[in-house]
Amino acid sequence: MAGIEDARKTFDKFDKNGDGFVTPVEFQQAMVELGDRHYTVGLAEAILRTRDGNGDGVLSFEEFFDRAKEL
Repeated sequence: MAGIEDARKTFDKFDKNGDGFVTPVEFQQAMVELGDRHYTVGLAEAILRTRDGNGDGVLSFEEFFDRAKEL
């Protein structure tokens, strides 16, 4: 199980504007920075949809952390 502090640090790397949510564009940008130059916004949208518990199109820390606990 991921620790909450580690999960928060990872989440913050994806939350580029610091508003508490990761958008598909932020997710895509973070993946490109991590080395996947072919990661598209469409792929990011699809990935986020699988983790977006309330269907608002963005990933909150709570949704992120709930998923991280499963890993």
